[in-house]
Amino acid sequence: MTAEVSAPGDVRAADLPDPAVDASRLVADLAASPPGRSSASPYETARLVALAPWLTYHAERVRFLLASQRADGGWGGPEGYALVPTLSVVDGLLATLDRDEPAGWSRQGVLHAVDRALQMLLDPFEGPATFPVPDLPACDLIVPALVERIGERLTDPPEGLAGWRGCRPPVPTGMGRRRLDAVRRLVHSGSPIPQKLLHALEVLGPAARRLPSVAPTPVGAIGASPAATAAWLGTPDAREHLATQYLDQTVAGQQGATPCATPITVFERSWVLSTLARAGIPVPAVAPIAAGLRASLGPDGVATGPGLPADADTTAATLYALAALGHPVDPSCLFRYDLGTHFCTWQGEDGASVTTNAHVLEALNRLGARADARASSVTRRLTAWLLDQQHPDGSWSDRWHASPYYATASALSALTGQHGPGVAPAVERAVGWALANQGVDGSFGRWGGTAEETAYAVQVLVAGRPRPEIDSALARAVGHLRVPADAYHPPLWHDKDLYCPPLIVRAALIAARHLAGERLSRATAGVPAGSCPSTP
Repeated sequence: MTAEVSAPGDVRAADLPDPAVDASRLVADLAASPPGRSSASPYETARLVALAPWLTYHAERVRFLLASQRADGGWGGPEGYALVPTLSVVDGLLATLDRDEPAGWSRQGVLHAVDRALQMLLDPFEGPATFPVPDLPACDLIVPALVERIGERLTDPPEGLAGWRGCRPPVPTGMGRRRLDAVRRLVHSGSPIPQKLLHALEVLGPAARRLPSVAPTPVGAIGASPAATAAWLGTPDAREHLATQYLDQTVAGQQGATPCATPITVFERSWVLSTLARAGIPVPAVAPIAAGLRASLGPDGVATGPGLPADADTTAATLYALAALGHPVDPSCLFRYDLGTHFCTWQGEDGASVTTNAHVLEALNRLGARADARASSVTRRLTAWLLDQQHPDGSWSDRWHASPYYATASALSALTGQHGPGVAPAVERAVGWALANQGVDGSFGRWGGTAEETAYAVQVLVAGRPRPEIDSALARAVGHLRVPADAYHPPLWHDKDLYCPPLIVRAALIAARHLAGERLSRATAGVPAGSCPSTP
């Protein structure tokens, strides 16, 4: 799971590219693709194979799934992250065997792929159900729904899979059908579907088709999800041309494969611009983008994508970006997510997010909201809450990203400039954690060194007080940030499946190179440690 990186070794600040030039090119790429960019999802792609075989690029989707199968028979990320995508692909490929004549793929190849995947899923020692369940959206609905469907298909399996007759993949310990059954009862009663469930509407199966309480957004999407849209649509219909057009445009973008969520315009733009601004990198003229971000804000803030509920995370990033671009907006909409102890990501959220609260704290600070009595109280409370979430080893973790380096960098960025007896020790514990976990080649990563995680680790290191061991670690790490703009990055972000937003990752790399370059330049020049400014 390692991105292509340059040869490891110490890198001088003078060797790094100009961050202003990199930022200008990145912003141009933002404007060139308004819907936003995201990696293809095996989970979502397989849902279209099962639900919409009539959709263009069907054969390409089947070939994509066959080509992306891992050596161990699974799909997706390591450990428990393989469960959702592997279940989805098995169901999708079984659907092709039930329904399709091979057209652009081999029936024998599909049979072999399913057989290998079932062996992996039912492995009682190393199968994905034996690992802790990752905190992926709607996982507790998706897994039992797919296990049920695969079990139904295997009651009378196709020729070549007879040995799996009557088998059903296991579910992780503690996961049951209670919530899925409750959602199905809600639909059966005719009650409206909560907006936060629309993103995974496909878990309802045939009951999702043309639900009268659900309607496509103006872009044609249901819950910003191709799978949910296909489940609602059922079959192409001229009366619902917007939904069909949305699906056609989505699969055309990656020639069949599809991301979990699209469009992600506001999410992508707010994250890129706030990341660059946070690092102090001058952002080129982006008046149209700023105007679009401002127009997207409503009384509840803004959502990641059309059909999703507004959320505090995207709202905070948007407010921060606008303030950095010289267009500050009143942050009152953020207070709708205040639970008294911390901020929820959206109303009715199960759990809590470190990075959402870090971004809220940063937005309030950037807007100078401390002068407001309520905002001042909130910043003190969120500072204390973030400190309480730090793990004993010095790191933080979060529900929106698989890597602790992302959560730790986000928390430290928010804590920079905050006051209180616990802040400085927390920063140094985090820096010590990062130093202790640097790979022998200078990179950082949860499962192996990646450019993205190395970028976050660099941001952690520069938050610490200057000292030789940090400068040495930075010099060893920076070479891993010098990757091509179109480099592959392993999916680490949480949706129904792991995904990668490549332009957001590029922004993180640019920011980390810039911050490391500044720190290394000061070290080379012999600037006294006490005169080193804080991280922006």
